[in-house]
Amino acid sequence: MAQSIRVLVVDDHPVYRGGLVTMLKAQPSNIDVVGEAEDGAAALRLVEETRPDVVLMDIKMAGMDGIEATRQIKQRFPDVKVLALSAYDSDDFVLGMLKVGASGYMLKDADQTVIMSGIAAVHEGNGRIHPRLAARVFEAFAELSGTTERRNADLYDGLTDREIEVLRLLATGETNRQIANRLWISERTVDNHVLNIYRKINVSDRAQAILYAVRKGLVSTDGATTAGGTQ
Repeated sequence: MAQSIRVLVVDDHPVYRGGLVTMLKAQPSNIDVVGEAEDGAAALRLVEETRPDVVLMDIKMAGMDGIEATRQIKQRFPDVKVLALSAYDSDDFVLGMLKVGASGYMLKDADQTVIMSGIAAVHEGNGRIHPRLAARVFEAFAELSGTTERRNADLYDGLTDREIEVLRLLATGETNRQIANRLWISERTVDNHVLNIYRKINVSDRAQAILYAVRKGLVSTDGATTAGGTQ
């Protein structure tokens, strides 16, 4: 018998969530529903408690949304696969989920067999995009891959996206330890990022790095982060 796939269902609509769980449990398959969550924060707690193989993740939810929840899940539990299941097909949602680590994106109007096959696919390490979205996603990623890296390299002296993120936090006054906690990485890793930042932008201390961040528009003069840098 095939090994069971442990699935956590995350959706803020209790009726839909209940129906989805009932459907998954009723199928003669190897899917084992290990929990239900009504928002991103609850999903994080349940991922830690139940360690599912796949998280079926809604996007628009009160409190922590599906994109932020997925970002944190993938940082803390990189082996857990996330399959977005949403009623919305906008590029912002689709690309937002894929960029933070989701393995696929399905629409709620999909047939139950499509949802089941999507769960199996991402569990096996494959991507799965709803057919109606696939062409748009491939086109958008082709454009992003050719422009985002060049734009950041040109604007920020070769800083990587993560180094830009660290620099923005550093410029708002957070310590290396606070940055490490926020990004779910080790303090030693932050130290290495800071040293690389200093080398690339040719500065020797935090004050000079902050001035650089302000000059480049990564933070405002009152210390608030801006929309510059990674998208």
